[in-house]
Amino acid sequence: MIPWVQLGAASVPDGGGELRLMQRGAEFSIMAGSIELMNSRLSGSEEALAALTCARLRDPTRPAMLIGGLGMGFTLRAALAVLGPEASVTVAELVPEVVAWARGPLAAIHGDSLVDPRVTIFEGDVGDLICGGKDRFDAILLDVDNGPEGLTRKANDDLYDTYGLGEAHAALRPGGILAVWSVAPNQPFAKRLAASGYTVEELRVPANGRRGGARHVIWLATKR
Repeated sequence: MIPWVQLGAASVPDGGGELRLMQRGAEFSIMAGSIELMNSRLSGSEEALAALTCARLRDPTRPAMLIGGLGMGFTLRAALAVLGPEASVTVAELVPEVVAWARGPLAAIHGDSLVDPRVTIFEGDVGDLICGGKDRFDAILLDVDNGPEGLTRKANDDLYDTYGLGEAHAALRPGGILAVWSVAPNQPFAKRLAASGYTVEELRVPANGRRGGARHVIWLATKR
């Protein structure tokens, strides 16, 4: 069996531990301790996060979209594949090394998405952009810290509490969509979401994009 090789490491701000970029042959993985956060062979649910959101946009030709978490870029590329040429997509990534990996050892996976004229990369906390303006976005997609039950950074919990959901509600335009990815169901979060001014769908989607295997959760919350 081909062994895993570590290509890089990065510290998550605010005491969030360490991320490691691993490679085994043509397969890549980003780990937090012993937990795998993402794998280049499992992109289905991250792509579904974008596809399901874009399908519900009022006007997919020129929306303003915010994606929280670059990761391996699966969500970004899936969004770009269906959005029109006048769309604007801002990707907030807290860990600068993740952006550097996207432009280095993971460049083949990301393709030309980072140089797409519709894309702006913001190296910082997605929460700062959410709190930065009212009626600013048509869609906010959050794939941060494995979902509402964070693994690496306590401050990420602020995105998913009642206050954070209210800030996202304010940042969305009327009819805008807050889409949240999670590795597993979370009943308390689902209740908070429904009580925060959204009409909510909760979907289970295959991690690998096909039938069988692990399934992840996506909440699609439309601003009322």
